Amino acid sequence: MLKQKLQHKVDFKSKPIGSLGKLEAIAIKLGLIQNTLNPQIMHPTHIVFAADHGLSEAGVSPYPKEVTYQMVYNFLNGGAAINVFCRQHQINLKLVDAGVDHDFPDVPQLISAKMGKGTNNILLKPSMDIDTCNKCLKKGAQILDTEYHKGCNTISFGEMGIGNTASASLLMHKYTGNTIENCTGRGAGHDEEGLKKKIYILEKASAMYPNTDPLSTLATFGGFEISMICGAIMQAHKRGMCILIDGFIVTSALLAAYSLNNSVLDNCIFCHCSDEKGHRFLLEYLNADPLLNLDLRLGEGTGAILAFPLIQSAVLFLNEMASFDSAGVSNKN
Repeated sequence: MLKQKLQHKVDFKSKPIGSLGKLEAIAIKLGLIQNTLNPQIMHPTHIVFAADHGLSEAGVSPYPKEVTYQMVYNFLNGGAAINVFCRQHQINLKLVDAGVDHDFPDVPQLISAKMGKGTNNILLKPSMDIDTCNKCLKKGAQILDTEYHKGCNTISFGEMGIGNTASASLLMHKYTGNTIENCTGRGAGHDEEGLKKKIYILEKASAMYPNTDPLSTLATFGGFEISMICGAIMQAHKRGMCILIDGFIVTSALLAAYSLNNSVLDNCIFCHCSDEKGHRFLLEYLNADPLLNLDLRLGEGTGAILAFPLIQSAVLFLNEMASFDSAGVSNKN
């Protein structure tokens, strides 16, 4: 019933039916998520989770793992792309140390949720055990709830972690059954030889562990930051929040959440198709139609923030645009 009412409200705005394209679908989805004819965006917040990956020791990234903690300092100093875009659109930015191999000073801008100094090297043993994975899910939910209780109803996520595209590729491969080759891209900038090496390493890692239940798959191949994002996504769904999805790694966390609870997709708006090879296949698997395709492959969740004005516009037209009757404009027969 609500969906029909929302559709009627959209259709009787002073415009040709369907003429606002995807904005109309977004407006209806936001109304359904919030269970109202008049959805609002309140205290939008973006959370970046950072962690290191043991598999980086095998050479799956052209960058050393030290870049993870160095970039966290860049975030804290306000110098990264995500800082710039969040400032531009007045979105709260939160930073989480989910498991970086570095001891950060105690600063209010950084949420300490360290589960260890990086995951295990998957070529030697699973990334983490089930108990640690459950702790990550719980911590992600707690961090999400902190923002929810401050009045946030619209959330997005970013990540930082050298080697985490490898983890995301393995998760995608195991959850969807797609080939390692289709799931694996250049990450932070591999050349052709580096990409071949990365695929070889991931095929070797995949063969070591049989397919199993969704939680064990996340524990075996996931990262601390990916698992926390997974937990935050599931909690955001539980809280009835709008979840803005961007990026290959964040979408792999959503894939894990979807494998644990299919209904999380009901709250998701897909913002951007990454230039990372596997992301397009992953979006197709989830039947997702992202708003933007800007060839971004930065991480940090930049695509979600760049799409945010479009989502604002969808809310504003639904709530503020005149109907044919209120504007005194004749509708078609």
